[in-house]
Amino acid sequence: MDIETVDHALRNPFGLEGIRMLVAGAGGGIGAAAVQVCAEQGAEIVLADVVAEDAARQAIGAAAARMPYHRVDTSDRAAVTALAESIGPVDALIDASGISPLDDWESEDWDAAFDRVIGVNLRGPINLARAFMPGMIAAGHGRIVLTGSVSGRMGGIKCGPHYAASKGGIQSLTRWLAQKGIRHNVLVNAVAPGSIATPMAAAMRIDPALYPQGRAGRPREMGATMAFLCSPGAGFISGTVIDVNGGTYFG
Repeated sequence: MDIETVDHALRNPFGLEGIRMLVAGAGGGIGAAAVQVCAEQGAEIVLADVVAEDAARQAIGAAAARMPYHRVDTSDRAAVTALAESIGPVDALIDASGISPLDDWESEDWDAAFDRVIGVNLRGPINLARAFMPGMIAAGHGRIVLTGSVSGRMGGIKCGPHYAASKGGIQSLTRWLAQKGIRHNVLVNAVAPGSIATPMAAAMRIDPALYPQGRAGRPREMGATMAFLCSPGAGFISGTVIDVNGGTYFG
């Protein structure tokens, strides 16, 4: 991208007008917030999630009314490839998909849980990148935002080892993809939340008082950070994992 184009885009550094975006995991707490914030900034958004369409649209609210929805399990590479063929190229990709089951890693049947967590939390982002990054490279521009976790930084407070391992993998994957994309103006970053007030966090029964700021993060605080990483204002950032954890961990 030439300097004149960069300077023009920076006249509205946080706007997303003209950006066609896919948000995977759009029906979850963080994904829904990302959809809301990005829509407010002018993005054209395609929604994807494994949950039923009605549930996803209800989670997002009025912002989802005119957005196309695709039900897809991102851990299934064939399904993600079919999604990419169906919707065509996008300028930006946000993957907010994720699961964090509470189970006993010493139990005999735990391997199945491990495979599922790795499938959604790590294989899913890889499948999405393999499907959509080539189009971004061909176009000479693109943004990819993945969802890590403070657990990937320091092992977590209440999560299982499968979740911590999957989110640690997101950090390395982000940097690997960033190196692949940077010469083509395809910027890849991640956001690493601490405890965010979502249904998934509620199921883990984490006490907000345990955290330095004395509260859980709000989903829109995550959504706003993701929107920023897709905006012109983040045009010189790649390979970065941004900590949004209320001072729980300093990377």
